[in-house]
Amino acid sequence: MVPLARKTLIYEWRRFLPCTLAVAFSGVLLLVQAALVFGIFDSAAVYIKKSGGDLWMGYPGTQSIELGRPIPVQAEIDALMDPDVARVEAFNWIDGDWRGPADKGGVSVFVSGIDTRADAMMFADVLTPALRAKLDEPDGVIVDRADLAKLGLSMGGQAVINGHRVRIVGVGNGLRALGGVNIVTSLATSRRLNNDNNAGEVAYYVVKLRDPARPDEVGARLQSSQGARHFEVWTRAAFAQRAVTYWMFETGAGLGVLFLAVVVFLVGAVITSQTLMGAVAGSLREYATLHALGVGFAALRRVVLTQAAWVGASGLVIGGAATLLVLALARRRDVPAQLDLGTVAICAALVMAIALVSGLMAVRTLRHADPALLLR
Repeated sequence: MVPLARKTLIYEWRRFLPCTLAVAFSGVLLLVQAALVFGIFDSAAVYIKKSGGDLWMGYPGTQSIELGRPIPVQAEIDALMDPDVARVEAFNWIDGDWRGPADKGGVSVFVSGIDTRADAMMFADVLTPALRAKLDEPDGVIVDRADLAKLGLSMGGQAVINGHRVRIVGVGNGLRALGGVNIVTSLATSRRLNNDNNAGEVAYYVVKLRDPARPDEVGARLQSSQGARHFEVWTRAAFAQRAVTYWMFETGAGLGVLFLAVVVFLVGAVITSQTLMGAVAGSLREYATLHALGVGFAALRRVVLTQAAWVGASGLVIGGAATLLVLALARRRDVPAQLDLGTVAICAALVMAIALVSGLMAVRTLRHADPALLLR
């Protein structure tokens, strides 16, 4: 029966092409949706994933970077006193109100005050030493290339943040943040832009260990220090996951994405089943002939399900190729998109499920494959 199903698909490819394209379209929707979701929500942890360091110290209970509060300098002292800590670096995060060209109005921005040394940990993966050195210019800022149009300025442009004039001294890639525009400055500039009097306190400290393989052990020790009630310690991976999870589920956005995935699955199953039922209905006389020759309905059902599996596999190949093109276009347009093998495998399983569910629904058409049909 398997060779028969395959030969039927090859011979009657025009009849099965619509359902193959329907499966491919469902696959593209699922894969692109997953890529955009993970790309967009992953930007909530851009500060963490694009930086070095092994541990993060911040305000107790902080769920995401933008929810941080100033913590006492005692946190830095406690970290430096630990024998397993090689380096501690301050990261000042504050809200800002950007006022640029009059036609753009005000823009809410996130100001990241970082160390400007060449070997600094913050944004080590996206800022070159030469670009980082430009922040030594008083009131100099760096923005992501994709945010220039939103801000209405180009390289060298000037604007006002929280009442203080700044100038764009550099443009980077990979600095986009979820929920607002990320503005990178030096620690000194960020303190001038901070209108709140926090006595030199910053929101976070990034810690580099002498042995990067022991973050949990060192983090637990720092958490048990005398001043730990004023701060909390997370490993780099745990804090990044915490930020992404917060945006995906605590804000309600993740539930909306899950609902949309269910809708895509149902719509894909309905469309594919209808086209596959039409293809099976078009071959009813052939199925009736096979039944008249002694082939049972169970064997005919296996033929239809095998055809559905081949349709699903073909749709996966076409949909995968189309998804690669869409993601390449998205990256060229600076649209955040990200896929990993686990997500691809889950989407592929869903697409095959759509094809097989459609095959089960198409099996009902075989009820009309009566040998008496050949006498009409």
